Amino acid sequence: MSAKHPIIAVTGSSGAGTTTTTKAFKHIFRQLGISAALVEGDSFHRYTRGEMELAIRKAREEGRAISYFGPEANDFEALERFFAEYGETGAGQIRRYLHTFDEAVPFNQMPGTFTPFQPLTADSELLYYEGLHGAVVTDEVDVAQHADLLIGMVPIVNLEWIQKIIRDTSERGHSREKVMDSIVRSMDDYVAHMTPQFSRTHINFQRVPTVDTSNPFSAKDIPSLDESFVVIRFRGIEDANFPYYLRMIEGSFMSRINTLVVPGGKMALAMELILTPLIRKIKETRQQCLLAEQAKKLQTGR
Repeated sequence: MSAKHPIIAVTGSSGAGTTTTTKAFKHIFRQLGISAALVEGDSFHRYTRGEMELAIRKAREEGRAISYFGPEANDFEALERFFAEYGETGAGQIRRYLHTFDEAVPFNQMPGTFTPFQPLTADSELLYYEGLHGAVVTDEVDVAQHADLLIGMVPIVNLEWIQKIIRDTSERGHSREKVMDSIVRSMDDYVAHMTPQFSRTHINFQRVPTVDTSNPFSAKDIPSLDESFVVIRFRGIEDANFPYYLRMIEGSFMSRINTLVVPGGKMALAMELILTPLIRKIKETRQQCLLAEQAKKLQTGR
């Protein structure tokens, strides 16, 4: 954690709604006048798409499974080094993973490849990470320790699968069979490396549909926000103003002492009400740190 160079990490699996959350964060950053360096977690994959397919085939021949949820396909060490470097210096080198032709064409590359490394945006006030492993911890690495605010996006698993199937088939050109195979192959890594992260996050937003999702593999569309509730769990947030949230969000209620439930259509409002003061506090703490640093330099003449 770093008061001078803070890090916000939004963690959720592919199709969990992290991209939608990023839009909400960008809106808050604009409101508060914050310059944020934006980083996608897929930048820390080890393999291009072609290399990953070869690795999957090799693992299958050896009776193993490999997935984007696990350490074999991701460089957790590089992610932790990147977080640590940013927290110390406010700088770092990053690349992008290009998912689609639309993303790849401006770089004259093919989908499923990486752009060259480039420096982060100069003079950013904070780092915003969105991806799979913002709170990952293993025997060798502890990425979670470097984040000042950890957010989990955790739709119930059937909804997560529906979102992933429909997104990957409609936007990324994968066949339904390939996406289903990916889900099955990923289960061990999902249990070992994804779900434990959501016990480390400060706030989880878990979308629960109110329509039948019992067979996600036959779903033709994604349940809408209005066909859902969002369960919001708080951990270690000292100034959560639950009476204010309940007054401002129609139809909300408390299900536990640390858990707020809101109608799905109110999720964006809930995010803004909950996250804006937390991010404002991070900004104010950073400004105080910089002022204290300047005062110290004046006193010492350095």
